[in-house]
Amino acid sequence: MTTRARFPRAVAGGAALVLTLSLAACGNSGPSSSADEFHVLVYGDAANKVEKQIVATFNKTSEVKAVLDTVPGADYQQKLQTVIGTAQAPDVFFNWGGGSIQPFVKADLLMPLDDLIKKDPGLKSNFLPSVFNTAVVDGKAYGVPMRGTQPVLLFNNRGVLADAGVAEPKTWDELLAAVKKLKAKGVTPIALGGGDKWPTLMWFEYLYDRVAGPGLFEKALSGDKSVWESADSKKALSMLKELIDTGAFGTNYDSVKFTDGGSPALLAGGKAGFELMGSWAYSTQQDANPDFAKNDLGYTTFPSVAGGKGDAADLVGNTNNFYSVRKGTQHADAIAKFLKLMYSDEFVKAQLAIGNLPTTTNTDTFLDSADNPEYLKYQFGLVDKAPAFQLSWDQAYPPANMTPIYVAVQQFFNGQLDAAGFIASMQALTTA
Repeated sequence: MTTRARFPRAVAGGAALVLTLSLAACGNSGPSSSADEFHVLVYGDAANKVEKQIVATFNKTSEVKAVLDTVPGADYQQKLQTVIGTAQAPDVFFNWGGGSIQPFVKADLLMPLDDLIKKDPGLKSNFLPSVFNTAVVDGKAYGVPMRGTQPVLLFNNRGVLADAGVAEPKTWDELLAAVKKLKAKGVTPIALGGGDKWPTLMWFEYLYDRVAGPGLFEKALSGDKSVWESADSKKALSMLKELIDTGAFGTNYDSVKFTDGGSPALLAGGKAGFELMGSWAYSTQQDANPDFAKNDLGYTTFPSVAGGKGDAADLVGNTNNFYSVRKGTQHADAIAKFLKLMYSDEFVKAQLAIGNLPTTTNTDTFLDSADNPEYLKYQFGLVDKAPAFQLSWDQAYPPANMTPIYVAVQQFFNGQLDAAGFIASMQALTTA
């Protein structure tokens, strides 16, 4: 969610992308910022406190100042795509790597960071390779990790589960049984910010992995559209439909959002038992409902599926968020110094303090001293041992596909689209 914090991610209109790339082709050359500052555009959420801290640290010693601009999460992707090719484009901006930056690279809007890395190899060597490479396009680096790894976890309200006699489900059948018990207690079994659409997508991502393994989506991204009509695909959709039809998500989930605090409030307020969400949900709850985060917020992995091809230790989510740099910026040297702070001890400790898990090579040395070592070590162990870590579908595909994916997901959940219709929608996506 990022956010995405996947972290939320937000809807990005295809028309906005066409507009920005058209503007770029017309030769607009970047922001009209002053000679002694550069602008950093970030996704607005609870994690901004760290970005503000790091910018303040940088500005203490730099003659060229960094200016932090935040955009509310629900509006971020739309805003970025609207300004990226205009005179208002930021010098540095938050993104999810993968497909989220491919169109910008193709439009020649981004600066390859390879020359900066030659001058300072630490901009690459201080990050876990599997994460750093998420922002490598056509063999060139276009991003530096700037938050933390964000696997999607199944969060819960421990008090609500205990009251209903429910344990954290390890299998899909146990989840279905938990749904029935929670409904009997008059509680919405699973909170869902369907109004944002991307939280709904998480259920597809994990169930497809557990049923078919990561290979199905990898083939789809490579252009093999036939996988969407495979037996495994149809089985995943059938299982998801069964869960929806039990009333697991209630009836008004499309009027609830994560980005405005709606679904987290349902979980924290004891009105829901579970919420499938990125690891940033911890910092969200810590910020909005600190007592709940400290005493009753539980978390576990997504359930296994009997007979499924996916490993129960597989993860989906965002490997990290990244800072990319606009081509033509007048402040490349200052920005390189700013990016160095993304692997500093201060950065790592500040991210750990809000529940984020940086992907720097020195992160593990700080886990014991963090305020929430249990959660961070749990998350670190999952990422370290995961056989596969699948990037969220809406970030793995190029941005033009984001809205079609969200529409298909929402309509399937609402019964407006059957399995055949969903499959056709996914086969219509473009991978280039």
